[in-house]
Amino acid sequence: MKLFPLLLATTLTASSQSASTIKAQADQFEQKLQLIVAQADTESSKPRRTTVAQTEVNSYLRVKGPELLPVGVTDATVAADGPGRLSGRAIVDLDVVREKKSSGGWLDPKSYLTGRLPVTASGTLHTRDGSGRFALASAEVSGIPIPKTLLQELVSYYTRSTDHPNGVNIDDVFELPANIREIQVGHGNAIVIQ
Repeated sequence: MKLFPLLLATTLTASSQSASTIKAQADQFEQKLQLIVAQADTESSKPRRTTVAQTEVNSYLRVKGPELLPVGVTDATVAADGPGRLSGRAIVDLDVVREKKSSGGWLDPKSYLTGRLPVTASGTLHTRDGSGRFALASAEVSGIPIPKTLLQELVSYYTRSTDHPNGVNIDDVFELPANIREIQVGHGNAIVIQ
């Protein structure tokens, strides 16, 4: 099951919390995630709403990140910044991506970006009738704005799979998992509607 849209739609950093609090919040999110998955296979006459706090999801990413994230991506967090607005941050190994592509010369921005650097992106999540789309507003590497094409190259590289050999296109409409009809992003949380 593709959990990225659900994770992306619901988080903020948990860096200042104790290890026991982080574990407890990660467990809370895992229970909610299991509930959402279980509800996908059951009928209901009215919509079911599950509220997920950003701290729960980011705690989950801290605890489970090494298992969930692709090799070369660490310390991922995402934030629910207000109605529909999301932002995310991760440390990304840019050398791996650069080595796999031929150099574009001195005009290629990738030739100046090396090592493991923070990559951030922000935008708006639009969901409706079981589908979603993320509209990118901005992206940066180490605080330096980057073009959408460079972010797309990173996303494509790190989301490649058997089902998506070219990776995910950030402009594509995607199907929401677990029979989710809509995700309402608020300030610090998201409501998952099934």
